[in-house]
Amino acid sequence: MSAAAGARLTDAELRAQERAARKAERERQKRIARDEAAERRRSAKAGFANVNNPRRSTLMTVLCAIFAVYCLFPFVYLAINATKTQADFTSTFGLGFGKSFALWDNIVTVFTYQDGIFGRWLVNTLLYVVVGAGGATLLAIMGGYALAKFRFPGRKAVFAVIIGSISVPGIALAVPQFLLFAKLSLTNTPWAMIIPSLISPFGLYLMWIFSEQAVPTELLEAARVDGASEFRTFWTISLPLLAPGIVTTALFTIVATWNNYFLPLIMLKDADWYPLTIGLNQWKDQASTAGGQAIQNLVITGSLITIIPLVIAFLCLQKYWQSGLAAGAVKE
Repeated sequence: MSAAAGARLTDAELRAQERAARKAERERQKRIARDEAAERRRSAKAGFANVNNPRRSTLMTVLCAIFAVYCLFPFVYLAINATKTQADFTSTFGLGFGKSFALWDNIVTVFTYQDGIFGRWLVNTLLYVVVGAGGATLLAIMGGYALAKFRFPGRKAVFAVIIGSISVPGIALAVPQFLLFAKLSLTNTPWAMIIPSLISPFGLYLMWIFSEQAVPTELLEAARVDGASEFRTFWTISLPLLAPGIVTTALFTIVATWNNYFLPLIMLKDADWYPLTIGLNQWKDQASTAGGQAIQNLVITGSLITIIPLVIAFLCLQKYWQSGLAAGAVKE
């Protein structure tokens, strides 16, 4: 009898334990639900700040949409008005198409007007970009890498000079540069555009900072121990690691040289050496001269042609920016 009572008592204890376990589980589930609800409320307030729950902010989305419209509006205006004739340009709404689609005719006229001077301006701009911006990028790469990976007397003084150069606006140096180049008889020549474009303090600073972070010193020391020269170390090891920074610096210098307006305005007098910026502005002002012909449709079409190479460059090189942004994101 006592054994059976002991068995019945054990079964009762087991059932009590099961009920207590189920109750504890229900309480745990309620706590989890409350914690998740509180986390969702905190995430809604934090927006992008919560990396575990990256909810989108409606206000931020609206602001980004407005900014995107603001950036794309000039391009849309150029694309629409480049399809108009001069008569349609002056008689129709700016964001509406004309009576005829004259895009191809406008492109042909742009390259044939005034004996094809637009093509000469395009070649000049490419020359200034390839030699000037390309040289500025090369100098920035070598200078930034040397300043980041080598220790030498006066390094801090060089850093101060670079920071000071960045703070000085380029337009403030235009007149002194003109006087200097006039003394050297280099005005109204391509060198008046190329030589100033070779100096990019911001590009040098950018490559300095990027080289400091992207190229491990231990990797360079290992290459030196294996007997690699400094040139080979830079060319085969450091240069591939610097690709995102190089592309960024190159695009900054390319855009700055491609859109340069004030420097060629004071340096160049011969229309045969004009870049696109000065040439298109000359076409724009043509209607205000005595007996001048209004050719706004050609100015708009030429402006559209001018920005297409930059758009293509940005689209083709964006993968290097993405790799640069992702660098160091994974914990080793």
